[in-house]
Amino acid sequence: MDTSLDSHNQDHILIIEDDERLAELTRDYLEANGFQVTLEADGSKGVERIVSLQPDLVILDLMLPGEDGLSICRRARTDYTGPILMLTARTDDMDQVLGLEMGADDYVPKPVQPRVLLARMRALMRRTDAIETSGDEARLVFSDLEIDSATREAWLSGERIDLTSAEFDLLWLLASRAGQVLTREEIFSSLRGIKYDGQDRSIDVRVSRIRPKIGDDPHQPHRIKTVRSKGYLFVKDG
Repeated sequence: MDTSLDSHNQDHILIIEDDERLAELTRDYLEANGFQVTLEADGSKGVERIVSLQPDLVILDLMLPGEDGLSICRRARTDYTGPILMLTARTDDMDQVLGLEMGADDYVPKPVQPRVLLARMRALMRRTDAIETSGDEARLVFSDLEIDSATREAWLSGERIDLTSAEFDLLWLLASRAGQVLTREEIFSSLRGIKYDGQDRSIDVRVSRIRPKIGDDPHQPHRIKTVRSKGYLFVKDG
């Protein structure tokens, strides 16, 4: 049987993981599901590999030799805007929050079932297509804030805003439904394709990161308001 595929039509996944057996098993599983996969075990080469390869998605282990995943994620975000899925063997909530603050798009605790990992990857990669095809407007304008779904970019007073893929997705979701209160359950369903468990803080972390980037006062926000016990509201008039 000819297993060769046109790599130009395959999504390219970069796995940065020092557990050789786990990395190879994950690679084999993903390749069997139609992905092109590159492995890297050395954390000190992580940033260079991400930036040079510009993969469609990065699977990044938290604990690595040479440089840890949090540092790699933070430094790579300067030149890489694609999704980063962080793997952590720890169950400490603080590790997960730190990962999100460093720019990770999602996190999965180890050990993870291959099907679960694949589902989370596909949910991350679907978001771009879903956003680009949602609604009739490709660009939203709120006073000095502009958000463009076609280019996946945003500007404040004409200056481009540095947003991760996940931050852009959340900003677009909130802005495209300006004037409506979105619950965390609705946000989770739209962006991650999974049910909100009542404990995950990733949405709150991302909102806190987005606010200063769009000129919002973190203490008295006027663009993205927190609606107590409900969710978030993007104010139409900004």
